[in-house]
Amino acid sequence: MNILNKELVTTIFINNKETSLHGKWITLKNIEVLIQKLSSSFIVTKIGSSEEEQSIYSLKTGTGPKKILLWSQMHGNESTGTKALFDLFNYFKDSSNDIVSKILNECTLLFIPMLNPDGADNYTRVNGRDIDLNRDAVDKIAKESKLLRNVLEAFNPQFCFNLHDQRTIFGVEGTKNPATISFLAPSEEITRAITEGRKQTMNVIIAMNSLLQQIIPNHIGRYTDEFYPSATGDNFQKLGYNTILIESGHFYDDYDREESRKFTFYAILQGLYHIASSNKFTHYKEYFNIPNNQKNFFDIIERNEDKKLTVAYQYMDKIENEKLTSNLEKIEEKNLNSYLGHNEIVFEN
Repeated sequence: MNILNKELVTTIFINNKETSLHGKWITLKNIEVLIQKLSSSFIVTKIGSSEEEQSIYSLKTGTGPKKILLWSQMHGNESTGTKALFDLFNYFKDSSNDIVSKILNECTLLFIPMLNPDGADNYTRVNGRDIDLNRDAVDKIAKESKLLRNVLEAFNPQFCFNLHDQRTIFGVEGTKNPATISFLAPSEEITRAITEGRKQTMNVIIAMNSLLQQIIPNHIGRYTDEFYPSATGDNFQKLGYNTILIESGHFYDDYDREESRKFTFYAILQGLYHIASSNKFTHYKEYFNIPNNQKNFFDIIERNEDKKLTVAYQYMDKIENEKLTSNLEKIEEKNLNSYLGHNEIVFEN
């Protein structure tokens, strides 16, 4: 298994970070000009429109036989993967680089950097018709769902990368750390059987985890593989398209998701490089060594000194006056001694 050097990937990120993208509210307006500038290095195509008639683009590069489809922001308020993709696009401009050359010679990459521009505008999970695209893989009611399925079947990828954000409530089981990155090899049916396709998906996740454990040890979780009959990843995996779910989560004081953006970049680059460098994807058992995600965090916890009373708060994001605001809301007021706060305040009795 070829794992990239951690110092090297750090330098690569610093040199290629797309500085015009920052924070959690990323819209089509933010990325459309960047997409047009990339037309000299990628095949840029308008592949369709959203429910509210906003453009949806794909970017294609590479000439290799291993086809990989990557998409981000199928939930409009989950933009960390989008930022990481544009950092990756900057890196891929230089095809003479050894890592880039290896990936592009072995793989053909197709990116959809923003599947849900309507949801991105409104900073919502759902699209312009109030449909959760990640629960619309069977019915395909939304235009965006039909579009993604058409791209999938026409491109026929060996691997897919499904990029999401997860809430700040998740921690890594057995630690006191937030789950900064979580992975999932989706189940294909209710028994969660370990199929040959899932083994291949797990194999790529093992490589990504191996790099991240060197950089942020014990901050990587394994998302639940409960089968969701209408979910995108579960259905794509079931159809034979190996689908890697990456959930970008919280890091210390990283509410803008700029640190997790960096770690998401590392994970994607390592995953692509592993696929490019490997001919067999059979080794999978180490996947189950990744600890489970668990819901054991709040953004702020106030505790009395004797810990008999605890009050928990979460930041709630919404758009106000054309700005993204985050306001604290009280969530729980009871004994929460088994929970952790990203910030904690202890009062005297």
